[in-house]
Amino acid sequence: MERINIQRKLFLWALERCGKTEEAMQRKFPKIADWLSGEVYPTLKQLESFAAATYTPVGYFFLNEPPEDKLPIPDFRTVKGQPQRPSPHLLDTIQTMQSRREWMREFMLEEGQPPLSFIKSATLRTNPAKVAMEMSNILSLSGGWAKRVRTWTEALRLLREAIEDAGVMIVINGVVGNNPYRPLDVAEFRGFALVDEYAPLIFINGRDSISAKMFTIIHELSHLWLGYEGVSNFDELKPVETNVEEFCNQVAAEFLVPSDEFKKALKENQRENDYDLFQILARRFKVSPLVTARRALDMKYISKNRFFGFYDNYAKDIKKRKPKGTGGNFWNTQIVRVGKLFGSAVVQATLEGRLLYRDAYRLTGLKGKTFDNYATLLGF
Repeated sequence: MERINIQRKLFLWALERCGKTEEAMQRKFPKIADWLSGEVYPTLKQLESFAAATYTPVGYFFLNEPPEDKLPIPDFRTVKGQPQRPSPHLLDTIQTMQSRREWMREFMLEEGQPPLSFIKSATLRTNPAKVAMEMSNILSLSGGWAKRVRTWTEALRLLREAIEDAGVMIVINGVVGNNPYRPLDVAEFRGFALVDEYAPLIFINGRDSISAKMFTIIHELSHLWLGYEGVSNFDELKPVETNVEEFCNQVAAEFLVPSDEFKKALKENQRENDYDLFQILARRFKVSPLVTARRALDMKYISKNRFFGFYDNYAKDIKKRKPKGTGGNFWNTQIVRVGKLFGSAVVQATLEGRLLYRDAYRLTGLKGKTFDNYATLLGF
């Protein structure tokens, strides 16, 4: 049986990048200690299995030196000027979304669709409030829209559908594809945007809270307005280190919590204590109470001491709450993971014979009857 001489450092690099240890892999690969010591080399089949288990392309093991993992798009996740190493989960997700964007661009061009006028329509010198107003007009979401829906879930659905109607693909997913064993870490990233005048795409980490998703969606949409694609991982409450992220945060704050509407809501509830006040405002605007508190601080309605007093109390309250389950309807989940705009285009092209079923399965992550049922769900 032919065995392949793989350098020890490549095995160690693969383990490190996927966050697994030799001990954790021992059960699945009993000979891993021998591979690392060089006493025994793996067969090609064993190497392929190890590559799959560590989310590593097989070809990387034949290099002389481990490659440097780099994001294929700009990284706005820097902490104190230091870039963060991307995980295989994030890298694979971005590559999948890039494939979708490239296919969708060709589809839209074949359909004769004009470019989207709002992509790259703003600069960092543009007033964020102006961009927020333009977004409201493009999405047909007039002032007070969030107040008119009952729950955060309804608000998120309404926002997602409005964005897709405007021509932007939006994907919300908490795992790589449909693999529950490859969760996406909110601590690593909250979302990213891929810019294209015909097929722009927003990806939102589905493991985040609903209120946080609302903010991230508009933050990433702002990236499209600027024409700056990239990965983001920000805290709505803390200053960010780049002008791009600061601008996008300002647009998101104004879009979700318009200053005029916010001032009016503050007057209507001025007798409430801070804790109740920011909870009430959060329900009205369908954002996190921390966002409404930060908005009040930025508008000089409250002092820093009052803000941090609320922050501390709210943080303690959050710790006491039990996390909710992550279950849900499979088909509703696929609508969100694939996206109605993109999914409809793939199904249409497949039924018209312009796209092989094999390629449709690859693009959507759905196969066989599951893909057929998905097409039926979309109305085909």
